[in-house]
This record gives sequence, C-alpha cells and structure tokens, in this order.
Amino acid sequence: MAWNEPGGGNQHDPWSSGGRRGGNDGDGNRGSNNGGGNNGNKGGNNQGPPDLDEALKKFQDKLNSMLGGGKKGGGKKGGGKKPGGGGSDKNRNPFALPGLLIIVALAIWAAMGFYLVDQSERGVVLRFGEFQGIVDPGLQWNPPLIDDVRMVNVTRVRSLSQTQSMLTRDENIVEVEISAQYQVANPRDFVLNVRDPAISIENALDSALRHVVGGTDMIDILTSGREILGSSVASRLQSYLDNYGAGIRLQTINIESTSAPAPVIDAFDDVIRAREDRQRTINQGIAYANAIIPEAQGQAQRIVEQGQGYRESVVAEAQGQANRFNSLLSEYTNAPDIMRERMYLDTMEEVFSNSPKVLLDVSENAPLMYLPLDQLSGGSSNRNNSSSGSDNSDEQLDPSVLERLRNTQGSSSSSSNTNSSSIRREGR
Repeated sequence: MAWNEPGGGNQHDPWSSGGRRGGNDGDGNRGSNNGGGNNGNKGGNNQGPPDLDEALKKFQDKLNSMLGGGKKGGGKKGGGKKPGGGGSDKNRNPFALPGLLIIVALAIWAAMGFYLVDQSERGVVLRFGEFQGIVDPGLQWNPPLIDDVRMVNVTRVRSLSQTQSMLTRDENIVEVEISAQYQVANPRDFVLNVRDPAISIENALDSALRHVVGGTDMIDILTSGREILGSSVASRLQSYLDNYGAGIRLQTINIESTSAPAPVIDAFDDVIRAREDRQRTINQGIAYANAIIPEAQGQAQRIVEQGQGYRESVVAEAQGQANRFNSLLSEYTNAPDIMRERMYLDTMEEVFSNSPKVLLDVSENAPLMYLPLDQLSGGSSNRNNSSSGSDNSDEQLDPSVLERLRNTQGSSSSSSNTNSSSIRREGR
C-alpha cells in the first residue's frame, strides 16, 4: 500500500523516520509522534531535501511568534485544549505589528540619508534651516527630512553680460557691452547671505559700470580709456560683492565694445578718424624733429670745436712769432749789421721761393748763367702751359710796357752774348 493511500492507517512520510503511525496507544487515543500536532515531520530527523510548503509554514510560524500569537487549537505535549479556549488571543502582542512597521520605516529613512558629493561640489548642510557645516566630496550621510543639503559647484566659472546705454561726464551717451566671469569662493555665503546671487551680481555690475562711466569723458571711453574702465569696474564690483557677503570672487571683467548711439555713430567715427590723423601727424613731426635736432647739434658742436682749434692755433702762432721777434730783437741789439743782412736775405728767400721769376746779374763780371731746369724737368705740358700763360700775360700788359720789355730783352741778349764770349775765353 502507498504511504499516502486514502483510508490507510499507516501514513508514513518516507523522508522522515518518526512520522505519524496508525493505531491506538495504551490509553485508547490516536497515537502521535513526540512533536504532537498535525506536523508529522517535526519529531524525526530530516534526512531529505526541504519542502517548500514546510519552509513557508515555518516562516509563517516565526512571524506569528514575533507578533505574539500562538497556534490555533489546544496545547502541545499536554493533551487537549486549555480551559476557556482563548489562549491565543490573550498571548497576542498588540504593539508587534506597529513596531515592525516602524523598524521598516526607519530602515527606509536611514537608506534615504546617503548621498554622493561630486569632486567639483561642496554641500552646505542646513538642519531645520540652521547652518551646520560644509561637507567635502565623497559618500556622505545626513538624516533625511531633518538636514537639507544644498550642492554648490565651486569650480565652474559662471559668466554674465550686459549692454547698457549711459551718460558720461561730458553729458554724452555711450553704449557699453561688458561681460564678467566669476566663481563661488564661499559656499556658505553664496547659499545663505544672498537670496538670488545671479540677480545680485547683475545689479551690482550695472551699478559699478554706471558709476565709472559717469565719471569719465566720452572720448576716453571710446578710445584709450577702455582698459582703465575695465579695471575700475572690476575693483568697484568686487567691493560691492564683499559688502554683500555674496561669497563670489571675480575672475575677469571684459569691455566687449564701446560705441556712440546708432543715430550719430557715423559722425563720431569721423571725429575719431580726424583725431587719429592729427595724432599721426604730430608723431611724424616729433620723429622728424628727433632726427634733425641731433644732427644740427652735432654740426654746431663741430663748428664750435673748429673755432676753438683755430683760435688756439692762431694764438700759438702769434705767441711763436712774438717770441721769435723778441729773440731777433736781442740779437739785433748785439749785432745790427749782421742781423739786418740776415733778415734781408731771409725775406728775399721767402719772397722769391714762391715766384717763378729768375733774376740774373747781366753785368760783364757776373760768372753765372741761367739754366731753366724747372722747365726741362716739367716737360712739354709745362712749357705749353707757360707759353700760354706768357701769351696771356703779354696780352694783358700795356703795349708801352711790352715795347720797353722788348728793348730790355734785346740789350740783355747782346750783353749775354758778350758775357758768354768772355766766359768761353775764360774757360779756355
């Protein structure tokens, strides 16, 4: 017969050794295993694989025991039911289910408190609206619904730009386009001190720009004063943000463009071009002056130095002549005749050394004869030059003087002939 055959008294579970058996015990009651009840597997040693129904039933029994409720029916090991039949209701704990729900809710609440802070961020922790601290990057935990963690990116460079029309110091209107880049320097101040930091820095930039432009002339804003304008706006805007306690640090302030209003921009461009042409002409004049003035100064200095040299040479020559005259005077005092003759010979030598004329004594007793060595050594060119010069000189002389010179030359030639004959006679 099968172990689970209907109607059989021997229902024995093959997976257990102490299953429920048929028959009566000595008292005339249906026998049961040592475990009692309807669970035939509790009494024996389980040697086979676990049953799914049995595992579910065990879990249900444990849950019932946690909630405080016993099994339905009479007691175990002791026989029949307890008097009154209400033992399970009295042993039930009314706080078990709410406690279990609270434990589950606390686990979910604790799991909700974990969060991750990125490397570029900082977390500002507020507990019921009060500042508690700043959390660093990494995995963090804060009690949810109690702490409010606000993430602030401290590495991102934020930017804003504006284009405004404003009045200058000389009562002109200009349009200025400006941009600003900034970072969060203090997360606590950035979150708590200012409600809307973006609007605050925008208003502060507008105020600083209008203050600086209102104290500057239009021509400076349009031309060379843009760099000064940017630095002035940056310093003033940073002071505003520090006074607000916004926790913002400026990176750069850029003046993108400055221009006159659209209806008059052509006229202003003409004025600017005229100013540039004027400045270019001035620069060219300065460059020319810088090139000419040093040269003129050098020439003037050279002339001055030449004058000084000429003065020194003249003074030195005059002093030398004076000293020579004094020396000759002393010698002349000692020997007047000799010095007179010597001075005469020196003067004649000095005079005739630069003259092409030759003077000869044509008397009969003169032993000298003129030999034109200078003309012989000079060549034909010198002779041609001298002849042309003599012809020219003859043409320039008076005819009476020329006639006299011819007569003189004739007489001198006759005398020279007689002298030459006498010289030849002496030579013999």
